Amino acid sequence: MSAPDILEDPPLQLYEKRKSVFPQKIDGTFRRLKWAIMAVTLTIYYVTPWIRWDRGPYAPDQAVLVDLANRRFFMFGIEIWPHEFYYVVGLLVMAGIGLFLVTSAVGRAWCGYACPQTVWTDLFQHIERWVDGDRNAQIRLQKAPWGPAKIARRLFKWSIWLVIAMATGGAWIFYFADAPTLARDFVTGEAAPVAYGTVFVLTMTTFVLGGFMREQVCIYMCPWPRIQSAMLDEKSLIVTYKDWRGEPRAKGLKKQRGPDELWGDCIDCLQCVSVCPTGIDIREGPQIGCITCALCIDACDRVMDKIDRPRGLIDYTTLEQQQLEEQGKEAPPAWRYLVRPRTLIYLTLWAAIGLAMLFAVGTRSRIDIGALQDRNPPYVQLADGAVRNGYTVKLRNMQARPREMRVSLVGLEGGVLWTSEGSRELADRDVVTTVPADSVQALRVFVAAPGEGAEREAFGLAVEALDDEGGADSDEIYFDRPETRR
Repeated sequence: MSAPDILEDPPLQLYEKRKSVFPQKIDGTFRRLKWAIMAVTLTIYYVTPWIRWDRGPYAPDQAVLVDLANRRFFMFGIEIWPHEFYYVVGLLVMAGIGLFLVTSAVGRAWCGYACPQTVWTDLFQHIERWVDGDRNAQIRLQKAPWGPAKIARRLFKWSIWLVIAMATGGAWIFYFADAPTLARDFVTGEAAPVAYGTVFVLTMTTFVLGGFMREQVCIYMCPWPRIQSAMLDEKSLIVTYKDWRGEPRAKGLKKQRGPDELWGDCIDCLQCVSVCPTGIDIREGPQIGCITCALCIDACDRVMDKIDRPRGLIDYTTLEQQQLEEQGKEAPPAWRYLVRPRTLIYLTLWAAIGLAMLFAVGTRSRIDIGALQDRNPPYVQLADGAVRNGYTVKLRNMQARPREMRVSLVGLEGGVLWTSEGSRELADRDVVTTVPADSVQALRVFVAAPGEGAEREAFGLAVEALDDEGGADSDEIYFDRPETRR
């Protein structure tokens, strides 16, 4: 057998080169919805650090602030302390259940409308369309050789992307410090090195992910497309091509119908592919690249209007609804699929966690006490036979003002206490101290009690606020005597 007759298998391709996606401009209901959500989310992100919120003279006046230096998280009227991290866990759980709820109800709507990757990619694509022109102009420019005109357009577009990316990184750091102060220090070069490093990293990631990688992040990097398949069922609303209605496809608007020829409504115009931000063909069925942005619905409905066919060849529908329509039966309206046991369970769990957290925040005590017994030495035998134990007591004031508090003994008959600034001669059953605003104050406290008693006696230290607001807390600790030691 001669060499040309030998058929060789093509080499195995482990990597497919990215095919550039140039989404075409489209107008319609879902495109306008994307515009609205983009405007809202970007406004929230960029403006929130600049909103002021008066908490009094002893607390920051920034509405939303992650104060790492003082280990506080402020969100309008809510303040979260480090020991209340369970509230953050609760928010994360709510976010997870919220994603499950949205996905089970309307598919990957989060990915298509509110995901940061989608929002910034969409913004960058609009900038690209403004600079380079619509889809066809972008394709021609892509294929054109490099020259002064192409270089100028690329540099201009990339410069705008870079400014947006820098604003994105800059806005992020404002959540972790007073925004006006940090902005001034950043411009004058007086900000901390970590601020410049953070802005640089976020600038480059936004520039690269939103400007160049785009749909690759959604298809290859993000784990959610692979997880969301478990969240969907036959009653979930997803963007679907109704093949029973569209097939067989006609080629163009001129349909040469013979007496025995039946054509579907799809004219193979490829408008659904042209407007897709990930470049997929929705007619091939559900796939990992579909982010449920529904722009293909806007494009297809516009074509159906032109050829005088009913809208909805590509539509938000469920598998169950599609099967009923294919059989010629009347399908329930789409909104009926939103109210079903699965979505109601998710909604109930989400609301229950949120209400429980709001109740806990509204009823929590604004003062706290914690005591730690000295272990070296565990006790001191006094000359009159009494025994003294030492403790480090931490008083937490979670208000934005100083508060006067009284620390008292609970139990321990015959016991007295005093601080390191006092003396046993002036000791009593309680001491009074002032705790600074929004802080934790450590007190060195000594407790003396008669030498006769139980081996290891439990008692309590209680704290009570002496202002009109009031509030109290307590902590159980132990008192050691020498005869209990072995």
